[in-house]
Amino acid sequence: MGKILVTGGAGFIGSSVTAQVLARGEEVVCLDDFNDYYDPAFKRENVARFAGHPGWRLVEGDIRDGALVGRLYRDEGITSTIHLAARAGVRPSIREPLLYEEVNCVGTLNLLEAARHHGARTFIFGSSSSVYGINSKVPFSEEDPITCPVSPYATTKRANELQCYTYHHLYGLQITCLRFFTVYGPRQRPEMAIYAFTEKLARGQAVPRFGDGSSARDYTYVDDIVAGVLAAYDHALPFEIVNLGGSRTTTLQRLIELIAGALGVPARIEELPNQPGDVPITFADVAKARRLWGWEPKVPIEEGVARFVDWYRRARLR
Repeated sequence: MGKILVTGGAGFIGSSVTAQVLARGEEVVCLDDFNDYYDPAFKRENVARFAGHPGWRLVEGDIRDGALVGRLYRDEGITSTIHLAARAGVRPSIREPLLYEEVNCVGTLNLLEAARHHGARTFIFGSSSSVYGINSKVPFSEEDPITCPVSPYATTKRANELQCYTYHHLYGLQITCLRFFTVYGPRQRPEMAIYAFTEKLARGQAVPRFGDGSSARDYTYVDDIVAGVLAAYDHALPFEIVNLGGSRTTTLQRLIELIAGALGVPARIEELPNQPGDVPITFADVAKARRLWGWEPKVPIEEGVARFVDWYRRARLR
């Protein structure tokens, strides 16, 4: 059994995947650049729990560095890739589209090149529900045409899926692209809505609500996402694109109310206009994941928010 490279392995999803892979007795090489998109101390804390684990090694580096990536596959004997590193976020991508193109597209290409040159045939890629853009049909199916991404971030993720297909077609890599739908839970990034709203409400501040609160998202608890990633890894397929989502929508207003209720505080709101790049709804059809792996989302939003708020109280309100 060879080593698994987890890119972005110090991040929210990456460190959660790493914990489960190590618990199964497999070896993980974590590649992360600890950039300043948010405070790198969060990532340091995520991986501190792995320090000294015999099956874990941390490499600090950038996926844009093709020479580094190639050496890593060669010297570490990487046999599988779980690629979760990316510049994330819709609104920041509108401000810095070139950075998103470089990290997400050039970085992914470097990994695919190294994987094919060094025989690492299994490649799991973390894509995003943002690729669906303003999709008039709900729930979103993997068979829906992807023609209207509305942010540079979404565009790069769709481009990554096409890169992955090309490397499957040309070189026989076994690649599964997983379209994640709004992942949340303990250790999530601090700028993400559930974390940011929890922090503001806990401090007695108003939550910025963009629009009238009717926009809806399909929120997916991180444990369900990790289970989907591992199912894709364990059952490597020639090439597939698969949704991983809660398969249920929650309005922005309802989300704020759930967080306020879990905290036991009033739901104070600051009303703001809709933001460029935002979409009115995301909603995952997960029939394909169910058919392929028997995967089902298990944690409803009410339970997931309560778990997150409990973690926040213990980890942050010290």
